[in-house]
Amino acid sequence: SSSSTPHRLPPHLRRRSARLLQGKMASHIVGYPRMGPKRELKFALESFWDGKSSAEDLEKVAADLRASIWKQMSEAGIKYIPSNTFSYYDQVLDTTAMLGAVPDRYSWTGGEIGHSTYFSIARGNATVPAMEMTKWFDTNYHFIVPELSPATKFSYASHKAVSEYKEAKALGVDTVPVLVGPVSYLLLSKAAKGVEKSFSLLSLLDSILPIYKEVVTELKAAGASWIQFDEPTLVKDLAAHELAAFSSAYAALESALSGLNVLIETYFADVPAESYKTLTSLSGVTAYGFDLVRGTKTLELIKSAGIPSGKYLFAGVVDGRNIWADDLAASLSTLQSLEAVVGKDKLVVSTSCSLMHTAVDLVNETKLDSEIKSWLAFAAQKVVEVNALGKALAGLKDEAYFAANAAAQASRRSSPRVNNEEVQKAAAALKGSDHRRATPVSARLDAQQKKLNLPILPTTTIGSFPQTMDLRRVRREYKAKKISEEEYVSAIKEEISKVVKIQEELDIDVLVHGEPERNDMVEYFGEQLSGFAFTANGWVQSYGSRCVKPPIIYGDVSRPNPMTVFWSKMAQDMTPRPMKGMLTGPVTILNWSFVRNDQPRFETCYQIALAIKKEVEDLEAGGIQGDP
Repeated sequence: SSSSTPHRLPPHLRRRSARLLQGKMASHIVGYPRMGPKRELKFALESFWDGKSSAEDLEKVAADLRASIWKQMSEAGIKYIPSNTFSYYDQVLDTTAMLGAVPDRYSWTGGEIGHSTYFSIARGNATVPAMEMTKWFDTNYHFIVPELSPATKFSYASHKAVSEYKEAKALGVDTVPVLVGPVSYLLLSKAAKGVEKSFSLLSLLDSILPIYKEVVTELKAAGASWIQFDEPTLVKDLAAHELAAFSSAYAALESALSGLNVLIETYFADVPAESYKTLTSLSGVTAYGFDLVRGTKTLELIKSAGIPSGKYLFAGVVDGRNIWADDLAASLSTLQSLEAVVGKDKLVVSTSCSLMHTAVDLVNETKLDSEIKSWLAFAAQKVVEVNALGKALAGLKDEAYFAANAAAQASRRSSPRVNNEEVQKAAAALKGSDHRRATPVSARLDAQQKKLNLPILPTTTIGSFPQTMDLRRVRREYKAKKISEEEYVSAIKEEISKVVKIQEELDIDVLVHGEPERNDMVEYFGEQLSGFAFTANGWVQSYGSRCVKPPIIYGDVSRPNPMTVFWSKMAQDMTPRPMKGMLTGPVTILNWSFVRNDQPRFETCYQIALAIKKEVEDLEAGGIQGDP
């Protein structure tokens, strides 16, 4: 410009360049899968447990996985990257180790807890059993339940949170260390055997808070500026004294936390109004994280009750529990409606919960058909979605990325593979009477007895017999077309006949065929129902090194052909005794799958139930006399 005033950017571009200078957009990931894209940690753990590799080998695999995850999030542009969400077994067990809350039976003598004590607690050893395991809320993940008593002695016995923070920092990544919060830890624990009924787990709060203070102080000294406490029990219906424990815990931690930004993270459900009130008035807390996928009422609560001035809202809009690509346009509009409540600079885009409940990386799905693949996002893709939403909020929307996402959403809505009018009509036609049996149980028992003539206390087994290496080989070779159908049927028939013979020799009354043809009780049916897709590497941690590979229900479910009749009839023909048909129930199939999110879960469940009903009718017609 020839004028004497220096050339200046127009205001909107000035604002944009200032934002770019601040670096990463306000984006956050609650947690990330630990197993690795190809289950690297599983194989390293099992090799170590079998004595085939050293502790150093295991630690190297773990460190490489952590480094690649931090690097991946950093390169994707995530601002608040979690650390200490890695675990060799379970995050609640890691907290038990941090607090030194080891039951006496493990003969731990103090000091830093090593692999030997840690894995004995998780898995038991030659002389003592493991600690109990139970489901983590309503997920398919299981945690190790702490056993506590008035006599439990606590000490700072695992420095994992601090060492992982330092490890990331040495790689040039500043992370947000994540701890299971003190109140949720106690509420998820159980009283040890023999403890008085009147014992309250929350009475131990004052005994564990000094250790939390030590951890926080060390993290601060190491340079942490944010810390995340996972307090998911805030989504439960809590009593007044339980809510009071949150207030007193964070008041006690306040001085240790000063100078740090503190995020309290909740997930899996709505936060009830009373809990919301408690949470948003905790002392020393800077930010609140909510699951806005399963917590639709929480969204309304935030809008009506507001967020205290100057506090951050970590909005969990990207689903951490499913494998569907996010509807970015819908999430962006939710986020924009929240900007009015908290202000632009205090809103952070997040996942609804840890991504450990979803599969790791879609890149490894080379066999999945491209249409279905375009509808999906695994953990690695969800990280990119979170960042894209953060950028869009800041006025740097990647139009091409959003357009591709909108096109995939539209193709999923209209795809004939998703919609089957006949199935939809059948499910819609169900009446109240269809959900009740037409005859009372006594009449059914009489009819059953007349037909089967069973003794007073009949015997049977649940169903599957052990699967040998040979059996697995036969199935694998048949799948790879290395053996003919005839050879396969003959091998399975031979196995069924062995199983029938064993049961007859043991004088079992109602027989099973042993299920030698089945790979998995859900996958076997999913492979024969329409509306299901399967992944090659869509593994999700269930507990420890155990992973499951849930089928994906993407469309209306129907049963094109009988699924079990051939094998059940073959087995029934081998014996005069009654043979059970073996079917996995619709609720189990639903709960062990990644379920479509474009219709209510119950509708999908009814569709599966109607498909299974057809199978029952075919089994009955084929002379099979019982279905569990």
